Amino acid sequence: MIWIWLGIILFLTLIEVSTVNLVTVWYIASAIVAMILSIFVDSYFIQFLVFVVLGTILLLTTRDYLVKLIGHNQVKTNLDRVIGMEAIVTQEINKNKPGEVFVDGKRWTAISGKKIKVDSTVKVLEINGVKLKVEEVKD
Repeated sequence: MIWIWLGIILFLTLIEVSTVNLVTVWYIASAIVAMILSIFVDSYFIQFLVFVVLGTILLLTTRDYLVKLIGHNQVKTNLDRVIGMEAIVTQEINKNKPGEVFVDGKRWTAISGKKIKVDSTVKVLEINGVKLKVEEVKD
């Protein structure tokens, strides 16, 4: 049974390496524990139960912490500098239809939760792909 668990560990490791999204790392750890357990316990049911339960517990208790820990290494681009800047609306923005703003010498497609008229001043909240999420600045 050790060889089966070793095969499962290798398979899950290949999935984790190819995705790099912390998908199977907890089940790799639980498979290692199940492999060690297989030396002492012959019951496949108990080994599999330990694998599933331990992997799920590890996933639920440590995923958020690991995502935060790894997420701090995100590389910021020069485009991030427009976040927080004020822009001028050049094409009306509607709730369900993007408009256009001019900020930092460039025209951007912009979205908002409210209707914003042309020549209004807006503040850039975030970048969603190639669109800026903006809110109107009240004078």
